[in-house]
Amino acid sequence: MFQEFRTFIAKGNVMDMAVGIIIGAAFTAIVSSLVSDLINPIIGLIIGGIDFSNMFVVLSGDGPYASLAEARDAGAAVFAYGAFIMAVINFLIIAFVVFLLVRYVNKIKDAAVRKQEAAPVDAPTGPSQEQLLAEIRDLLKARPAA
Repeated sequence: MFQEFRTFIAKGNVMDMAVGIIIGAAFTAIVSSLVSDLINPIIGLIIGGIDFSNMFVVLSGDGPYASLAEARDAGAAVFAYGAFIMAVINFLIIAFVVFLLVRYVNKIKDAAVRKQEAAPVDAPTGPSQEQLLAEIRDLLKARPAA
């Protein structure tokens, strides 16, 4: 069973997937920072200074809270729709960047395939059909008549 597991791990697809997951996790952190630190303030400025991270509705609790963190620390049940909006924006940005990446990789693969198909195939060199027929003719002429 250990040998089978080692064979499974050594396959290229598993290693590619592992690298992809690690890079994806790092990429997600970058996109989350992009959304929370750059995009949300711009959107908030456009719609009147609203901070998405503090958009919430208290479902149960003692009273009004100044921030989502304060409400959560107090143990109040909150409907944090601002966090959901941020998650949707994160997803859309990540999905768009992945789309661009896959599109670019597919273009590179297609170009490599086209280049490979366009490369001339080395045909075996030898006499042409006309040369072979001329040799046969000459051999027939040189043959003594029976």
